[in-house]
Amino acid sequence: MTKTPALPRQAALVFNPIKVDEKRLRASLRAHSKDAGWASPLFLPTTVEDAGQQATGDAIAAGADVVLVAGGDGTVRAVAEAMAGTDVPLAIVPSGTGNLLARNLGLPLMDPDRMIRAALGDFRFPIDIGWAELTREDGQKTEHAFVVLAGMGLDADMIANTSPDLKKSVGWVAYVDGAARSLPSAKPFRIVYQVDDSRLHSAKVHSVLFANCGTLPAGIALIPSASIADGTMDVAVIQPTGPFGWLGVWRKIWWDNSVLRRTRAGRLVLQRRGKDASVRYLRGKDAEVAPITPTAIELDGDEFGLAVRIRCRVAPSALLLALPDGHPTDGL
Repeated sequence: MTKTPALPRQAALVFNPIKVDEKRLRASLRAHSKDAGWASPLFLPTTVEDAGQQATGDAIAAGADVVLVAGGDGTVRAVAEAMAGTDVPLAIVPSGTGNLLARNLGLPLMDPDRMIRAALGDFRFPIDIGWAELTREDGQKTEHAFVVLAGMGLDADMIANTSPDLKKSVGWVAYVDGAARSLPSAKPFRIVYQVDDSRLHSAKVHSVLFANCGTLPAGIALIPSASIADGTMDVAVIQPTGPFGWLGVWRKIWWDNSVLRRTRAGRLVLQRRGKDASVRYLRGKDAEVAPITPTAIELDGDEFGLAVRIRCRVAPSALLLALPDGHPTDGL
């Protein structure tokens, strides 16, 4: 008896045609697939109607052995949502404005060929994924994945006030303009929140963030303890007080988290200074926040409208990543 020869493996590329150099990506993936002895790849563009979930589902249904995603943070989020729990590896080809997940993973931002080779290689690493259940004012509930951050309040307003044209011309720096537009009209709002099975808390805040990982562009450590592979979610409650409250928030996020924490001497300074109430950090596997009035929501930089409740949970090791051979994972 003769064995039926195994079919060659096949890659699928889900891409946002507005964000990427489609011609170059197609040619590169075809060439690398041929060199690796893989079948001709599948190419599945996103559309206005499909941010990537359906295209990814089609790729998995077709038997793709690995899925590559090329697009902005919203495209990565949509593809990851469709791939969570499938055990099919995902390779991220950085594109678009923020590349927040790629930055947190330390992936090469300017070398798409390296990530294509990683997709066709053998190094795989599981990471956590977040799920946000949103309750609307009419009681309707929907659940969506996020791979970096979910947010309620000011950060969602900042996303809404960021100019798409400015993002195209200057990249992630456009979010600074969005923040400048949002801060003058920002007002605190009352919430009730709970992390895991702890008691209920009430607070007046400007924003609540749920982090799967916590580094922003320019190396800003929004939530320094956040890990993408620890099975735990980090929550940041932003509550500046007094006329200089926002200076305290900025000092905490930029100077304390992103500069002082990186050196032993800096960490000693932070220990002696004590806690800063402008940003409160919490950790758990499940967190729920209910504002008094409907409040803006964002997931991985995309607007998700108003909600009267958000419940976020972490799904440990739910997403399998394809990484370059030898890529460091100890710090993830």
